[in-house]
Amino acid sequence: MAEPNLLAESRIAILGLGLMGGSLAMALKGQCTQTFGIDPDPLAVAYAQKHKIVDLAVEYPHDVLPRADIIILAAPVGGILKLIQSLPELHPGKAIVLDIGSTKAVIVREMEKLPSRFDPLGGHPMCGKEKLSINHAEAGLFKEATFAFTPCENTSKNAHLFAEHLVRVLGASSLWLDADTHDLWTAATSHFPYLAATALTLATPTESAPLAGPGFRSTTRIAATPASMMLDIFATNQINIIESLDLFRAQIDQIRELLHNNDLDSLKIIFERSVLHREQIIPEESRTEPP
Repeated sequence: MAEPNLLAESRIAILGLGLMGGSLAMALKGQCTQTFGIDPDPLAVAYAQKHKIVDLAVEYPHDVLPRADIIILAAPVGGILKLIQSLPELHPGKAIVLDIGSTKAVIVREMEKLPSRFDPLGGHPMCGKEKLSINHAEAGLFKEATFAFTPCENTSKNAHLFAEHLVRVLGASSLWLDADTHDLWTAATSHFPYLAATALTLATPTESAPLAGPGFRSTTRIAATPASMMLDIFATNQINIIESLDLFRAQIDQIRELLHNNDLDSLKIIFERSVLHREQIIPEESRTEPP
Protein backbone atom coordinates (compact mmCIF):
# COMPACT_ATOMS: atom_id res chain seq x y z
CA MET A 1 0.00 0.00 0.00
CA ALA A 2 1.34 3.43 -0.97
CA GLU A 3 2.19 5.81 1.84
CA PRO A 4 -0.18 8.80 2.16
CA ASN A 5 1.14 12.08 0.83
CA LEU A 6 0.74 14.17 3.97
CA LEU A 7 2.05 17.24 2.20
CA ALA A 8 -0.51 17.22 -0.62
CA GLU A 9 -3.41 16.64 1.78
CA SER A 10 -2.51 19.34 4.31
CA ARG A 11 -3.17 22.97 5.06
CA ILE A 12 0.16 24.49 6.03
CA ALA A 13 0.71 27.58 8.17
CA ILE A 14 4.11 29.25 8.00
CA LEU A 15 4.86 31.52 10.95
CA GLY A 16 7.49 33.95 9.76
CA LEU A 17 7.58 35.41 6.24
CA GLY A 18 11.22 36.34 5.96
CA LEU A 19 13.69 34.88 3.49
CA MET A 20 13.32 31.28 4.66
CA GLY A 21 9.58 31.30 5.36
CA GLY A 22 8.83 33.20 2.17
CA SER A 23 10.98 30.88 0.06
CA LEU A 24 9.37 27.84 1.65
CA ALA A 25 5.90 29.23 0.94
CA MET A 26 6.82 29.84 -2.69
CA ALA A 27 8.15 26.29 -3.06
CA LEU A 28 5.02 24.81 -1.47
CA LYS A 29 2.50 26.79 -3.53
CA GLY A 30 0.32 24.28 -5.34
CA GLN A 31 1.90 21.34 -3.52
CA CYS A 32 -0.57 21.28 -0.63
CA THR A 33 -4.25 22.00 -0.05
CA GLN A 34 -3.72 25.54 1.23
CA THR A 35 -0.92 27.77 2.55
CA PHE A 36 -1.23 30.41 5.26
CA GLY A 37 1.46 32.99 5.95
CA ILE A 38 1.65 34.70 9.33
CA ASP A 39 4.02 37.54 10.21
CA PRO A 40 3.75 40.50 12.61
CA ASP A 41 5.36 42.77 10.00
CA PRO A 42 2.59 44.37 7.91
CA LEU A 43 5.05 45.03 5.08
CA ALA A 44 5.91 41.33 4.83
CA VAL A 45 2.21 40.42 4.87
CA ALA A 46 1.42 43.00 2.18
CA TYR A 47 4.27 41.72 0.01
CA ALA A 48 3.09 38.12 0.39
CA GLN A 49 -0.46 39.11 -0.56
CA LYS A 50 0.58 41.25 -3.52
CA HIS A 51 2.81 38.54 -5.00
CA LYS A 52 0.42 35.68 -4.08
CA ILE A 53 3.18 33.88 -2.21
CA VAL A 54 0.60 32.21 0.05
CA ASP A 55 -3.14 31.65 -0.26
CA LEU A 56 -3.76 33.84 2.78
CA ALA A 57 -1.39 36.18 4.63
CA VAL A 58 -2.19 37.74 8.01
CA GLU A 59 -0.42 39.53 10.84
CA TYR A 60 -2.11 37.68 13.70
CA PRO A 61 -2.36 33.89 14.03
CA HIS A 62 -5.52 33.56 16.10
CA ASP A 63 -8.05 33.13 13.27
CA VAL A 64 -5.84 31.28 10.80
CA LEU A 65 -3.62 28.95 12.77
CA PRO A 66 -6.39 26.61 14.06
CA ARG A 67 -7.17 25.73 10.43
CA ALA A 68 -3.70 24.33 9.80
CA ASP A 69 -2.75 20.64 9.83
CA ILE A 70 0.97 21.44 9.65
CA ILE A 71 2.68 24.37 11.37
CA ILE A 72 6.12 25.53 10.23
CA LEU A 73 7.99 27.88 12.55
CA ALA A 74 10.22 30.05 10.36
CA ALA A 75 11.10 32.89 12.74
CA PRO A 76 14.55 33.57 14.23
CA VAL A 77 15.48 31.19 17.06
CA GLY A 78 14.25 33.48 19.83
CA GLY A 79 10.94 33.98 18.03
CA ILE A 80 10.54 30.23 17.52
CA LEU A 81 10.95 29.60 21.25
CA LYS A 82 8.22 32.15 22.02
CA LEU A 83 5.92 30.67 19.36
CA ILE A 84 6.31 27.18 20.80
CA GLN A 85 5.18 28.44 24.19
CA SER A 86 2.09 30.09 22.67
CA LEU A 87 1.05 27.19 20.40
CA PRO A 88 -1.19 25.39 22.94
CA GLU A 89 -3.51 28.40 23.21
CA LEU A 90 -3.31 29.33 19.52
CA HIS A 91 -4.08 25.89 18.10
CA PRO A 92 -6.65 23.73 19.89
CA GLY A 93 -6.34 20.66 17.64
CA LYS A 94 -3.76 18.23 16.32
CA ALA A 95 -0.90 19.38 14.11
CA ILE A 96 2.57 18.45 12.97
CA VAL A 97 4.97 21.20 14.10
CA LEU A 98 8.25 21.70 12.21
CA ASP A 99 10.71 24.44 13.03
CA ILE A 100 13.51 25.55 10.70
CA GLY A 101 15.68 27.40 13.20
CA SER A 102 19.47 27.50 13.01
CA THR A 103 20.09 25.81 16.37
CA LYS A 104 18.26 22.73 17.50
CA ALA A 105 18.97 21.47 21.03
CA VAL A 106 17.15 24.28 22.86
CA ILE A 107 14.24 24.25 20.41
CA VAL A 108 13.80 20.46 20.49
CA ARG A 109 13.71 20.49 24.28
CA GLU A 110 10.97 23.14 24.21
CA MET A 111 8.95 21.30 21.57
CA GLU A 112 9.04 18.12 23.65
CA LYS A 113 7.07 20.04 26.30
CA LEU A 114 4.13 20.62 23.93
CA PRO A 115 0.84 18.81 24.65
CA SER A 116 0.58 15.34 23.10
CA ARG A 117 -1.81 16.54 20.39
CA PHE A 118 1.18 18.16 18.71
CA ASP A 119 3.63 16.13 16.64
CA PRO A 120 6.94 18.04 16.83
CA LEU A 121 10.04 17.80 14.65
CA GLY A 122 13.16 19.95 14.52
CA GLY A 123 14.57 20.99 11.15
CA HIS A 124 17.22 23.20 9.58
CA PRO A 125 17.70 23.65 5.82
CA MET A 126 21.36 24.36 5.11
CA CYS A 127 20.89 27.22 2.71
CA GLY A 128 20.13 30.93 2.73
CA LYS A 129 21.40 34.39 1.91
CA GLU A 130 22.72 37.34 3.86
CA LYS A 131 19.58 39.29 2.82
CA LEU A 132 16.79 38.02 5.07
CA SER A 133 13.56 39.71 3.97
CA ILE A 134 10.77 38.17 1.92
CA ASN A 135 11.77 40.48 -0.94
CA HIS A 136 14.75 38.16 -1.51
CA ALA A 137 12.77 34.91 -1.25
CA GLU A 138 12.94 32.41 -4.08
CA ALA A 139 11.28 29.03 -4.63
CA GLY A 140 14.56 27.37 -5.63
CA LEU A 141 16.45 28.37 -2.47
CA PHE A 142 16.38 24.82 -1.07
CA LYS A 143 17.30 23.02 -4.29
CA GLU A 144 20.18 20.58 -3.74
CA ALA A 145 20.55 21.75 -0.12
CA THR A 146 20.84 19.42 2.85
CA PHE A 147 17.76 19.64 5.08
CA ALA A 148 18.71 18.46 8.57
CA PHE A 149 15.96 16.92 10.72
CA THR A 150 16.35 16.45 14.47
CA PRO A 151 13.54 14.30 15.89
CA CYS A 152 12.01 14.90 19.29
CA GLU A 153 11.33 12.01 21.66
CA ASN A 154 7.68 12.03 20.54
CA THR A 155 8.15 12.61 16.79
CA SER A 156 5.79 10.23 14.97
CA LYS A 157 6.13 8.23 11.76
CA ASN A 158 3.67 10.66 10.13
CA ALA A 159 5.97 13.62 10.86
CA HIS A 160 8.87 11.63 9.43
CA LEU A 161 6.88 10.90 6.24
CA PHE A 162 5.90 14.56 5.92
CA ALA A 163 9.54 15.60 6.20
CA GLU A 164 10.57 13.22 3.41
CA HIS A 165 7.73 14.45 1.17
CA LEU A 166 8.81 18.03 1.91
CA VAL A 167 12.44 17.54 0.88
CA ARG A 168 11.37 15.84 -2.37
CA VAL A 169 9.18 18.80 -3.28
CA LEU A 170 11.96 21.25 -2.37
CA GLY A 171 14.58 19.33 -4.38
CA ALA A 172 16.65 18.98 -1.20
CA SER A 173 18.08 15.94 0.58
CA SER A 174 17.34 14.88 4.14
CA LEU A 175 19.81 14.21 6.93
CA TRP A 176 18.50 12.79 10.20
CA LEU A 177 20.59 13.35 13.32
CA ASP A 178 20.21 14.25 16.98
CA ALA A 179 19.95 17.90 18.01
CA ASP A 180 23.22 18.01 19.94
CA THR A 181 25.21 16.65 17.00
CA HIS A 182 23.52 19.17 14.70
CA ASP A 183 24.55 22.06 16.94
CA LEU A 184 28.12 20.78 17.22
CA TRP A 185 28.52 20.45 13.45
CA THR A 186 26.81 23.71 12.49
CA ALA A 187 28.95 25.61 14.99
CA ALA A 188 31.90 24.68 12.77
CA THR A 189 30.27 24.90 9.34
CA SER A 190 27.79 27.77 9.74
CA HIS A 191 27.99 29.76 12.97
CA PHE A 192 31.75 30.14 13.36
CA PRO A 193 32.26 31.12 9.69
CA TYR A 194 30.10 34.19 10.38
CA LEU A 195 32.50 35.17 13.16
CA ALA A 196 35.51 34.56 10.93
CA ALA A 197 33.99 36.68 8.16
CA THR A 198 33.17 39.42 10.68
CA ALA A 199 36.69 39.44 12.12
CA LEU A 200 38.25 39.51 8.65
CA THR A 201 36.00 42.40 7.63
CA LEU A 202 36.86 44.45 10.72
CA ALA A 203 40.59 43.70 10.32
CA THR A 204 40.64 45.03 6.75
CA PRO A 205 41.58 48.72 6.35
CA THR A 206 38.89 50.68 4.51
CA GLU A 207 41.54 52.31 2.30
CA SER A 208 42.23 48.88 0.79
CA ALA A 209 38.72 48.79 -0.73
CA PRO A 210 39.89 49.31 -4.35
CA LEU A 211 41.69 45.96 -4.14
CA ALA A 212 38.80 44.00 -2.54
CA GLY A 213 38.34 41.38 -5.24
CA PRO A 214 36.24 38.20 -5.56
CA GLY A 215 38.20 36.32 -2.88
CA PHE A 216 37.55 38.98 -0.25
CA ARG A 217 33.93 39.36 -1.33
CA SER A 218 33.16 35.64 -1.14
CA THR A 219 35.03 35.16 2.13
CA THR A 220 33.24 38.04 3.88
CA ARG A 221 29.78 37.73 2.25
CA ILE A 222 28.03 36.33 5.32
CA ALA A 223 29.35 39.17 7.49
CA ALA A 224 26.51 41.21 5.95
CA THR A 225 23.92 39.05 7.75
CA PRO A 226 21.87 41.18 10.18
CA ALA A 227 23.08 40.91 13.77
CA SER A 228 19.50 40.45 14.99
CA MET A 229 19.45 36.96 13.49
CA MET A 230 22.93 35.92 14.59
CA LEU A 231 22.64 36.91 18.27
CA ASP A 232 19.93 34.29 18.89
CA ILE A 233 22.18 31.65 17.34
CA PHE A 234 25.15 32.54 19.53
CA ALA A 235 22.98 32.66 22.64
CA THR A 236 21.73 29.10 22.04
CA ASN A 237 24.93 27.43 20.78
CA GLN A 238 27.55 29.25 22.80
CA ILE A 239 29.69 26.33 24.00
CA ASN A 240 30.07 24.73 20.58
CA ILE A 241 30.92 28.04 18.91
CA ILE A 242 33.56 28.84 21.54
CA GLU A 243 35.12 25.41 20.88
CA SER A 244 35.26 26.21 17.16
CA LEU A 245 36.87 29.57 17.96
CA ASP A 246 39.52 27.85 20.09
CA LEU A 247 40.34 25.37 17.32
CA PHE A 248 40.61 28.19 14.80
CA ARG A 249 42.83 30.25 17.09
CA ALA A 250 45.19 27.29 17.48
CA GLN A 251 45.51 27.04 13.70
CA ILE A 252 46.07 30.79 13.31
CA ASP A 253 48.67 30.80 16.09
CA GLN A 254 50.57 27.98 14.39
CA ILE A 255 50.51 29.73 11.01
CA ARG A 256 51.60 33.02 12.59
CA GLU A 257 54.55 31.31 14.29
CA LEU A 258 55.67 29.70 11.04
CA LEU A 259 55.42 33.04 9.23
CA HIS A 260 57.37 34.76 11.98
CA ASN A 261 60.13 32.15 11.63
CA ASN A 262 59.98 32.27 7.82
CA ASP A 263 59.41 28.50 7.86
CA LEU A 264 57.99 28.23 4.33
CA ASP A 265 58.46 24.46 4.10
CA SER A 266 56.19 23.88 7.10
CA LEU A 267 53.69 26.42 5.75
CA LYS A 268 53.57 24.50 2.49
CA ILE A 269 52.74 21.31 4.38
CA ILE A 270 49.86 23.07 6.17
CA PHE A 271 48.50 24.49 2.90
CA GLU A 272 48.64 21.08 1.21
CA ARG A 273 46.99 19.44 4.20
CA SER A 274 44.24 22.06 4.02
CA VAL A 275 43.52 21.19 0.37
CA LEU A 276 43.12 17.51 1.24
CA HIS A 277 41.00 18.25 4.30
CA ARG A 278 38.68 20.48 2.30
CA GLU A 279 38.18 17.71 -0.25
CA GLN A 280 36.94 15.51 2.60
CA ILE A 281 34.44 18.16 3.69
CA ILE A 282 33.27 19.35 0.24
CA PRO A 283 34.23 16.54 -2.16
CA GLU A 284 32.01 17.52 -5.11
CA GLU A 285 33.12 21.16 -5.19
CA SER A 286 36.76 20.23 -4.74
CA ARG A 287 36.62 17.95 -7.78
CA THR A 288 35.19 20.68 -10.00
CA GLU A 289 37.79 21.96 -12.44
CA PRO A 290 38.11 25.75 -12.72
CA PRO A 291 37.13 27.26 -16.09
